Amino acid sequence: MSSYRDVMDGIPSIDGGYADGLIEFIRDTVRGSGCNGVVIGLSGGIDSAVVTKLAVDALGAENVINVFMPSSTTPKDDHRCTSEFSSSLGTDYRVIGISPMVDAFSSALGLDDGDRLEKGNISARCRMIILFDIAKRTNHLVLGTSNRSEMMMGYFTKFGDGACDVVPIVNLYKTQVRELARIIGIPEDFITKAPSAGLWDGQTDEDEMGILYKDLDNVLSRLDSMGDAKISEITGVSLEKVSEIREKVRKTAHKREPAISP
Repeated sequence: MSSYRDVMDGIPSIDGGYADGLIEFIRDTVRGSGCNGVVIGLSGGIDSAVVTKLAVDALGAENVINVFMPSSTTPKDDHRCTSEFSSSLGTDYRVIGISPMVDAFSSALGLDDGDRLEKGNISARCRMIILFDIAKRTNHLVLGTSNRSEMMMGYFTKFGDGACDVVPIVNLYKTQVRELARIIGIPEDFITKAPSAGLWDGQTDEDEMGILYKDLDNVLSRLDSMGDAKISEITGVSLEKVSEIREKVRKTAHKREPAISP
């Protein structure tokens, strides 16, 4: 997995050799665990599509379970595109709606319709309950779909979409995931779709974070080696935004670490 090539924007480029390394990693990990296959939440986004294709190439479609878990705010087209994608690969495709679970938790906790973030977190955790339950009953591992950009920004729900047994693409920035997607043949619809966690109507990652992934990745990739002013000068991102990103990475460190113990 050492097939990195330096590119002008500072984010390493990848080639087919990197994809081969990830496929081998998934195959070796599943075999070593003694499990039969993997379970992946298929959302309609690029990350879950990439992880699914890598898993199919590693294990065979018969050993991959895809679960589409719509809520009341999930775009209707996501059902179509996930179903077609799973069918094209031959994976076991299952649909389990989470609205009754989310509504039950929201009612018990006294949440109202304005509590969008809280309901989004509940939705993410309900989905992970489903995936781990299926994994337990089928002797499968849960493959996570988080990428490096999301992890560094803490842009995931703790014990929700951040929970998994194996996380294959966690070392790749979002822009690298797009590059990998084209290498392994992911349909263009997945690649060009605006990234969204689907937490509420019209929600997109880039709108919520206030920056495009290509600019975010250029900042994130330089945080360890440069000061904020230099990063701003090189990337064209405002100094205020660069400092905000650095602080976000610092404040969300707890989400990337094991539980704190004495």
